Amino acid sequence: ALQYKGSMVRAGKSPATVNRRLSALRSVVSLAKTLGLIGWTLEVGNEPAQAYRDTRGPGRHAVRAMLEEIQGESPKAMRDRVIVRLMYDLALRRGEVASLRLQDVDFEGRRVWVKGKGRSGEREALTLPGKTVDALGAWVKVRGVEAGSLFVNYDRAGKGKSLTDTALYYIIRRLGEKVGIVTRPHGIRHAAITEALDRTRDPRAVQRFSRHRDLATILRYDDNREDLAGKVAEAVAAGL
Repeated sequence: ALQYKGSMVRAGKSPATVNRRLSALRSVVSLAKTLGLIGWTLEVGNEPAQAYRDTRGPGRHAVRAMLEEIQGESPKAMRDRVIVRLMYDLALRRGEVASLRLQDVDFEGRRVWVKGKGRSGEREALTLPGKTVDALGAWVKVRGVEAGSLFVNYDRAGKGKSLTDTALYYIIRRLGEKVGIVTRPHGIRHAAITEALDRTRDPRAVQRFSRHRDLATILRYDDNREDLAGKVAEAVAAGL
């Protein structure tokens, strides 16, 4: 396991990739021990990683440009509009969007039940803004009211199947390329959280909005948003 970790580091894999693969290995070993197949555990530690180096995302204007790029009233266009709105309006992760089912949307109560990260199948209710409800309603009229995955694939290879989180990644990346930016679904989430801090200046409220468990994560967003460390550095340097 140490050799495997070293080979990934030498190959230039990111700390996040290294740690994710090591975590999978540790899970397999833990399961084997639980089943009585082995009597040892894997103690290989993670690679140090700096979390959330870029938390600003593409920004509100870029997200608006992406929405404007989605032209027409075709089923695919209406689907993609809802996807962008959910990722921005509710700061949803791509996995959360991909896991949505039609039965998770409560139009009368203006809520959507989202399977959050690391919640073991539990879903939590999030309030839907008016514009998001309108976009969802238009999409459901096209999609139909049969139960199942909220978003379906329109590509030739997977037409009619549930949209995967990998497909969502490419939808957002292609939209970004069309408006001249490099982005990904998590960048849209970053942009939403940064915008929330700009508008509310209330880290605790934004913590609830983003569903981050640790307030320190939101404070990193806040620091990057205003470059608080940079401002302090300027003040210190001015004293010399």
